[in-house]
Amino acid sequence: MAQHSLKIEVQGLSCAGCAGRAERALQSVPGVSDVSVNFANGTARMFTDGADLAQITNALEAANYPAREETVTLTITGMTCASCVGRVERALSAQSGVLDAAVNLTTETATVRYLPGATDAAQLARAATEAGYPARPSENTDHDDQFARRQAEIDHARRMTLIAMALALPVFVLEMGSHTIPGFADLIQNSIGKPTSWALQFALTTLALIWPGRGFFTKGVPALLRGAPDMNSLVALGTSAAWGFSTIALFAPALLPQGTRVVYFEAAAVIIALILLGRWLEVRAKGRTGAAIQKLIGLQAHTARVERKGEISEIPIEEVGVGDIVHVRPGEKIAVDGTVTNGTSYIDESMISGEPLPVEKITDDTVIGGTINGEGALTFRATKVGRDTMLAQIIAMVEDAQGAKLPIQSLADRVVRIFVPVVLAVAVLTVATWLAFGPDPALTFALVAGVSVLIIACPCAMGLATPTSIMVGTGRAAEQGVLFRKGDALQHLDEVRVIAFDKTGTLTEGRPSLTSLTPANGHDEDTTLRLVAAVEGQSEHPIARAIETAAKDRGLTLPKPETFKAISGFGLTARVDGHDLIVGAERLMQREGIDTTPLADTLDQIGGRGETPVFAAIDGQLAALLAVADPVKSSSRSVIDALHDRGLKTAMITGDTQATADAIAKDMGIDHVTAGVQPGGKVDAIKALRDQFGTVGFVGDGINDAPALAEADIGLAVGSGTDVAIDSADVVLISGDLSGVVNALHLSRATLRNIRQNLFWAFAYNTALIPVAAGVLYPATGMMLSPMLAAGAMALSSVFVLSNALRLRRIRPAMAKGAAS
Repeated sequence: MAQHSLKIEVQGLSCAGCAGRAERALQSVPGVSDVSVNFANGTARMFTDGADLAQITNALEAANYPAREETVTLTITGMTCASCVGRVERALSAQSGVLDAAVNLTTETATVRYLPGATDAAQLARAATEAGYPARPSENTDHDDQFARRQAEIDHARRMTLIAMALALPVFVLEMGSHTIPGFADLIQNSIGKPTSWALQFALTTLALIWPGRGFFTKGVPALLRGAPDMNSLVALGTSAAWGFSTIALFAPALLPQGTRVVYFEAAAVIIALILLGRWLEVRAKGRTGAAIQKLIGLQAHTARVERKGEISEIPIEEVGVGDIVHVRPGEKIAVDGTVTNGTSYIDESMISGEPLPVEKITDDTVIGGTINGEGALTFRATKVGRDTMLAQIIAMVEDAQGAKLPIQSLADRVVRIFVPVVLAVAVLTVATWLAFGPDPALTFALVAGVSVLIIACPCAMGLATPTSIMVGTGRAAEQGVLFRKGDALQHLDEVRVIAFDKTGTLTEGRPSLTSLTPANGHDEDTTLRLVAAVEGQSEHPIARAIETAAKDRGLTLPKPETFKAISGFGLTARVDGHDLIVGAERLMQREGIDTTPLADTLDQIGGRGETPVFAAIDGQLAALLAVADPVKSSSRSVIDALHDRGLKTAMITGDTQATADAIAKDMGIDHVTAGVQPGGKVDAIKALRDQFGTVGFVGDGINDAPALAEADIGLAVGSGTDVAIDSADVVLISGDLSGVVNALHLSRATLRNIRQNLFWAFAYNTALIPVAAGVLYPATGMMLSPMLAAGAMALSSVFVLSNALRLRRIRPAMAKGAAS
C-alpha cells in the first residue's frame, strides 16, 4: 500500500514533554513513520503505510493524549435504495481520517465521525457528490470551528485564571499581610484569630486546587503513575506538597516538629493562579501565531453565483463543482479558480501574489479564488474547487510548514525527554540535602526549596521555542508571497552558500524575440525563416515561439511539416516542403557534420551581445544563423547584488553557448557559469557546485527544472498563475519575481535567529534558576526563592518566548518587488 501523509489534532498537550510522549506513542503503531507532534498548534503529522486509524487513536488514548474527533452531518440527495446507501458509505469511509460513516436513507443524511486535520466537512461532501450523490454539510465544522475552538480555549483559560486569582487573593492577603503589613497580624489575631485565618486559607486553597487547578491533577497524576511525568505532574506535586504540609500543620500539628508548624496555603493557591495566568497569556499568544492562517482563510468566499440549467442561483462555496459557470459582479470575490468565458475586468490579486497593480482579465485568462474583482462583470468556468484551489493549496502549504520539526529542535527534544525526571530527582535531592544539612526549621526550608524546584523547572518554554517561531515566520513569509512548502527548508535555506539560477524564464523574462537572421550559402532570408518557423511551430520552447512569431509578423504562411523529431538538448529535425531541415545549437550541426565556419564571426558577435544563436541547415547545407534575445528581468541584477551583500556566491546554469552565458553573467555580476548544459545535465552541474562551494540553492521555474530543484539542497520554484503546487521545490515564490529569493533568505535567517534566541533563553533560564530555587544562594545571601516567585518566573519564561516569536510578524520584505535591497 502506498505511503501517504496524515495530519490530526491532538488534545491534552501541555508541555514539550507531552509532545514527545505522544510522538513515541504514535511511532509504536505499525505502519506509522516520520512522526512529528507540534506542541504549539496541537497537531501530529505522520506518514502511514496501511496503518489502522483505530490503532492510531487507541495509541494516543492510552498515552493520555487523545486525538480530537468531530462528527458532521451531511445532507445527501439522489439516494433511492440500499445499494445507494452502501455506495455513499464506501465513498465516505475511503476518505483519509474517517473513523466511521453511517448513511440514513429515510432522512437522506450521513453522519460521519472523523479526525479533523486529516479531512473536513467540505471534502466529505465532495466525496459523496463525486460518487453521484450531491451532498452538503449541514453545519460548518472546518476552519471557522477551528477558530471558534481556539477562542473558546482562550476564554476558558481567562475564566479559570480569574477564578484562581479571586480565590488566591484573600489567601495571599491573610498570610502575607501578617508578615509585611505592620499591625496586620494583631488585627487578624484579635478579630477572627489565627486558627480561623488558616481554616479560611485551607478552604479557599482547596477550592482553587479542585476547581481551576483540577486539570493539573487529572493529567499530571496519571502521567506520574505511568512513569512518564510531565509539566502537570510537577505542578501537581509542588502544590500538593505545599497544601499537604499546611493541612497537617492546621489539623494535626503534633505530627510536625516544633518550630515547623506554619502554613503555605498561599504558595499553593498563588502558584495555581500564576501558572494559569501564564497559560492564558500563552494561549492568547499562540492564537496570534496562527494569525496568518486566519488571514488567508478570511480571503475565501462563502458563496458563489452559479449558472445551472439556465438559471443563476447563489450557493455555498462547498457545492461549486468543476465545470460550473460562475458569475461575478463588480467588487465581488472570485469564488474558486477558473478560466474566464465572458467579460473583461481588472482583478486585485495582491493578497495572493503580492502584485500591487490590478491584473486585466479577458476571455481564456485564469482567475484565482479569493481575489477581488474590479468594476467589470465576469463569467468563468470553475477549473479547481475545494482543496485544489490555489488559495487552499497555499493554506495547506503554510499549515504543513508550520507543523514541521526543524533539525535544530532535536537538541531541545532530547533535553525535554529527560528533563522532567531529572527535575524530580533534583527536587528529591534538594529536600534530602536541606533535611540533612539545613538550619532549623530544616523541614520548612526543605519544603520551600523542593516546591520551588518543581515549579520553576517546567519545560514549557523549551517546547514553544521552535514551533512558535516557525508558525509566525512561515505565516509572515506567506503574506510576502514566499511559501515554505517544507518547514525544514527554513533551516536549510539559512545554510545555503551558493544560489544557482536557471536562465530562461528565471533570470530572463522568458519571452524571447528574434533579433536577426543571417543567411549563408545563398539562401533567401524569408524563405529560410518560413521553413525554420514551420519546424519550430511544432516545439513548445520559448525560443521556438519567438521564431514562429517573427515569421507570422512578416506575413509568412507556414507549411505543415511532413515529419518532425525533437532531439533533447540539441534541437529539431523535420521535412518541410520537400526539404530536410536541421534546426538547433551548434553542437547539433557538428554532430550532423555541417560546417558552421562561414558564420563564425556572426556567432561571436551574437554571443558577445548575450543573445542565443540558432543554426539552421537545409538539405545538409548551412542555411542561416538566427539570433534570439530574451530580455533580462529588471530585478535580476539587484537580486544578484543583494545575494552578494549577504555573503553568498551566485551561479547560472543554462543550455546556451558559453559566449552567450558569459555575456549575460558579466552584465549581472554572476560568479560562476555552467553553459551548454542539456536538461539532464543540470543535476550534475548542481553536484559540481556543491563540491566546490557547499550547500546549494537552485532557483528555477518548477516545471522544466524539476530534477534540478529536487537535487539542490533547497529548491526555490518561481511560481506564476495558479501553478503553485510544485512537488520538486522546497520554497515557492508565488509572484514570480526574483526579489522573493532575497526575501526568503531574509525570513529564513530572521526565523533561525529568533529560534536560537528562544532556545538560549529557555535553556539558560531553567539551568540558571533551578540551583537558585534549590537554595544555592542561601549560605552566602540568606535568600530563598519563594515558590510563588518560582511560579511567576516559570510563566514569564513561556510568555517571553512567545512574545519574542511574535516579533517576526513585524518583519518587512528585505527587497521590494523589482527594487534593490
